[in-house]
Amino acid sequence: MESELNTGVLLFLPYRALENRVFAALAEAGFNDFTPAQARVMQRIAPDGTRLTELAEQAQVTKQTAGFLVDQLEKAGYVTRVPDPTDRRARLVRGAEKAWAAKEVADAVVAEVEREWEEHLGKRRMRQLREALILLREITDPWQT
Repeated sequence: MESELNTGVLLFLPYRALENRVFAALAEAGFNDFTPAQARVMQRIAPDGTRLTELAEQAQVTKQTAGFLVDQLEKAGYVTRVPDPTDRRARLVRGAEKAWAAKEVADAVVAEVEREWEEHLGKRRMRQLREALILLREITDPWQT
């Protein structure tokens, strides 16, 4: 069975397990009022804010979908919208204090899971895995910074 799984599935399975752990910890910490779809948009918000059109492009959803998700996040207190200082006609979506608090919880879980993976794989293999994924990012993530 394992040899029949393609690389995409093999990459997705640990990601999904990680995501499930993060969302369980977030819910336990009281951040149970947003969805994975909203989180994917929220993850792309730059510290100084991001325009809705950029969020839509990076989350690979329509502008209307991104707008709907941001509306929900704003109502829940995770984001705010502010004027873009470079173009007064545009608005930036910024993470609110609640989003940064949730990020701290999520970051702690990610670090814990990565330590578990390293214990399972060993330091050398974990380093090689990260190096390989960073190289793949060069050809798969057009929004890498």
